Amino acid sequence: MIKFFKNFRNDEDGAVTVDWVVLTAAVVGLAIAAYSTIESSANDLIDAAAVAVDGEDDF
Repeated sequence: MIKFFKNFRNDEDGAVTVDWVVLTAAVVGLAIAAYSTIESSANDLIDAAAVAVDGEDDF
């Protein structure tokens, strides 16, 4: 039983798995943040282009 606890304490497979899960979640979070920023900027650009094409705005 003592040998089992020593092996369990020294085994780092679980810690590596947790590290990869945290890193993957961070990458996914950054991708979502980048997508939302790009999407809102693209929508603003499209709206400005539509106004310019319609001639409603004097540049």
